[in-house]
Amino acid sequence: MAYENLDTDLINELLGDGRASLRSLAEELDVSVTTVSNHLSDLEENGVIQGYTPVVDYDALGYDVTAVMQLKAEGDALAEITETLQDHDQMISIYEVTGDYDIVVIGKFRDTDDMNDQIKALITDPNITQSNTSIVLESVAENGQFKLES
Repeated sequence: MAYENLDTDLINELLGDGRASLRSLAEELDVSVTTVSNHLSDLEENGVIQGYTPVVDYDALGYDVTAVMQLKAEGDALAEITETLQDHDQMISIYEVTGDYDIVVIGKFRDTDDMNDQIKALITDPNITQSNTSIVLESVAENGQFKLES
């Protein structure tokens, strides 16, 4: 195997099986276990691979309401609002965006009452000047990642 694409190929293998052993990765990539270990350590140290985590089906755990919230922030309060949002575990994605709104948040909730309570608590912040919430009817693709081109 050519080493020029080794990091990309290693990432792609891990995308297929994040629990693959160093030995199986080495066999698949036709390099030594030490080479895989060194490259993997470099990818981790450089922040390319930021961790290994299970993909959780929140629906199966009873969090079957997904909401997409768009928020407008007052003046320079953007950082304060996004920090507050990060304190809410059920807010699984938080984005600062361009366009009509300043923040897009995706949350997972047990039911509409749970969602309603949390949204009401959030939008009482005087620095949030406007909000728009959409309920997801069906998750077509979620938690997606893609293989890299070699």
